[in-house]
Amino acid sequence: MLAKRYPKNCLLTVIDRYSAAVHNMEQVVMLPSLLQDAQLSVQGRWAGGPDLYNCFTMLKAICVEVDHGLLPREEWQVKMAGGEANEADNEGTRETDAEVLRQRDVEAQFHLHFSSLHHILTHLTLKAQEVTKIYQEITGQAM
Repeated sequence: MLAKRYPKNCLLTVIDRYSAAVHNMEQVVMLPSLLQDAQLSVQGRWAGGPDLYNCFTMLKAICVEVDHGLLPREEWQVKMAGGEANEADNEGTRETDAEVLRQRDVEAQFHLHFSSLHHILTHLTLKAQEVTKIYQEITGQAM
């Protein structure tokens, strides 16, 4: 149950729903290893994709960032590159990014990112609920 009340399509409501679904998934899934080699149902968009264990770990990692904030850009780049970030490249990237941002309509860009984030969090919330349901079926806890 959500602790706060926001309008239905408010981003904060979507974030709260996602966080609650992942925290529920973490409480229900006591043995994540049971999710290995299990796939989402045929109706799931990830059918034939990563197993439920990979979905479980991805959903938890995203929830940490949603709950606690993003890594600073430089740390994120190092994490994604798997090594040290080159300072000269970072400076060039920052200048290019700033130039592109000035050229675009900021309001349109905000709307695009906002609606995309809303859609992605809604999709991930459904996936967390599905992982929880399948785990309960595997362990015989289905309600």
